Amino acid sequence: MDYGEGDAITKHDWTQWLDERAAAGLIRRLTVAGSPQGPRMRIDGRERLAFCSNDYLGLANDPRLAAAMHAGIDRYGVGAGSAHLINGHFESHDRLEVELADWLGVEDARLFSTGYMANLGVVGALVGRGDTVIADRLNHASLIDAVQLSGARLSRYRHNDLADLEARLERASGERMILTDGVFSMDGDVAPLAELVELAERFDAWLIVDEAHAFGVLGQTGRGSFEAAGLVPGERVLRVGTLGKAFGTAGAFVAGGAEPLEVLLQRARTYLFTTAQPPAVAEASRAALAIVRDEAW
Repeated sequence: MDYGEGDAITKHDWTQWLDERAAAGLIRRLTVAGSPQGPRMRIDGRERLAFCSNDYLGLANDPRLAAAMHAGIDRYGVGAGSAHLINGHFESHDRLEVELADWLGVEDARLFSTGYMANLGVVGALVGRGDTVIADRLNHASLIDAVQLSGARLSRYRHNDLADLEARLERASGERMILTDGVFSMDGDVAPLAELVELAERFDAWLIVDEAHAFGVLGQTGRGSFEAAGLVPGERVLRVGTLGKAFGTAGAFVAGGAEPLEVLLQRARTYLFTTAQPPAVAEASRAALAIVRDEAW
């Protein structure tokens, strides 16, 4: 039985589907780490040289982040206990949002529990039925799912093909949104941001850029793919960043203008209806951001 990655599978077919994947060498299996993130790790009881981590700056096991997280636990406890809009938005969350916005030179930033949730939230809050999202074909799975859950029409342009994107923008109906990774995680290439910004402005479209693999890595001071390209994002640009990669902690954020960020506060379901990240994690993220700012090398 030939099932695609997104096809529905009934419970009667599970055994056959799993057997087919195993025969094709496609079964995913967990490995268990027994040491901190680092160039050398203990995986499934054996010492390994690791080439697959997203811990780009080696901060996941930095003692300064550990100390900040310990101090956060001593002050705030372990869990946030609630969603941000109830009583789960702590001083550490608030300060981290302010510091992220200041670092990127934008009006506001909004924390999310994961990068996946940030992408689902920002797309679903800004577009819906009757709108069109034009997305790069090699975008991360979270961006694809975000459009499907939003109810907007998904139009996928050939990877980094500006002519194809422009043609799709011309045919698009409703609110338009261009959706792209800043750095494409599987190939390592970078989106043509200058041209994307020009198209977004010409067609009055949102430009949402997932900077998960760019923040802390690209640009002279680590501010991501826009800094690397020498660009200042305009009013129609929002950037999504994760704290679980170069920053070495967990969670994510969306950064941009005050008005669209206020819309996220009011409408983003992955922000409204989930418990906030532990405030101690936000304290560790603040320490990571300070390191990135102070040690641009």
